Amino acid sequence: MTFIEFKKRLLDIDMSLPRFCDLIKVSDKNIQSYKKKGMVPNTIAVIVTCFAALHENTVDFKSLIKDLELKKKTKKGGFTKKKGK
Repeated sequence: MTFIEFKKRLLDIDMSLPRFCDLIKVSDKNIQSYKKKGMVPNTIAVIVTCFAALHENTVDFKSLIKDLELKKKTKKGGFTKKKGK
């Protein structure tokens, strides 16, 4: 799926990119990086396509996703000290 098609699907479900990222607990910067590549990964394409189908059938997918209590992954940058040295 191209990034443009992805953005169109977001419009179909009345959702902005930041809200989509917050819902699925993915970094906004991560999704924006696909704009340069022109394509979104298969998993993101599947997610937004399923959301669009659910929205079209008036299923409240947002509450279903929120009920999953997803956690945003964070990078643990920097160096760690080795114990015992």
